[in-house]
Amino acid sequence: MNDRTPAPVLEIDGLGIRLPDARAARPILDGVSLHVRPGETVGLVGESGSGKSVACRSVLGLLPAGASASGAVRVGGRDVLTMNRAELAALRTRRVSMVFQDPRACVNPLRRVGDFLTEGLRAAGVPAARATARAEELLDAVGIRDPRGALRRHPHQFSGGMLQRVVIAAALAGEPDLIVADEPTTALDVTTQAEIISILTRLRAERGTGLLFVTHDLELASAICDRVYVMYAGRIVETRGTDELFDRPRHPYTAGLLACTPRIEAGAPAPRPIPGRPVSLAEAPPGCAFAARCAHALPRCSAETPVLAQHGGGYAACHRADEGITL
Repeated sequence: MNDRTPAPVLEIDGLGIRLPDARAARPILDGVSLHVRPGETVGLVGESGSGKSVACRSVLGLLPAGASASGAVRVGGRDVLTMNRAELAALRTRRVSMVFQDPRACVNPLRRVGDFLTEGLRAAGVPAARATARAEELLDAVGIRDPRGALRRHPHQFSGGMLQRVVIAAALAGEPDLIVADEPTTALDVTTQAEIISILTRLRAERGTGLLFVTHDLELASAICDRVYVMYAGRIVETRGTDELFDRPRHPYTAGLLACTPRIEAGAPAPRPIPGRPVSLAEAPPGCAFAARCAHALPRCSAETPVLAQHGGGYAACHRADEGITL
């Protein structure tokens, strides 16, 4: 790292998360490493069950019940996995904020939006009048009309897209160094998705906030992310800059995700689904976890687990990464 490269706001280093053997045959996460720098948007993509949400929740110290963890999750140089309850509360209030997939699942339907937005500020010692004024500023920043009136409304009086804006405003209240967005647009229509992405991108640029963006939509990741990590069965199988990843994927799973993404360009090929199904937690196949679904698999793929090694400008965990993948 040179002197001009800012230190990462988030460093996940060799993170492993395992449930008791009676509940899972393999780790939920197996040696996951990634980093996010200030002002950078980093994508974490993969099918449902790949471990994306568990990875991002670990940044807040939210681990599955009964799970054991190894490795490190550092925010601003501090390891989240070693923090006590008070330190985790401070982390979640000031350093890291999370935007969840379903905004209605994280907002109390019985409380007014103003109470939801000002609660953290008042807990941090901000006077009530200043907290209310700050909440109005945040609602205005995310495009809520009549922010003062919005503070008096309940969550059911907002559409899904408007309520997601409220949740983003709450995430910004503590001026965090990092925002973790766990599929924040999945439940929204296409137009509202674009508006939410525009808000997140603009606020990241204005405030220099790091953004870890979790999604299963590679087309969306290609539009907003500087770098992308691809997850499968709890492991990072490929990572590189967005342009290189989409122009020349080195892992067959990445290529498969790209091939099954619908495209609207004239003459674009029809989407081709990835055959088979993802590996469940009840399965621990030897070798590469993707081998059973891979058209490029060799006999060694079912016996020898590939390591994440440098190929070109990024890394891939594939025995054939240097041969080129045909979409």
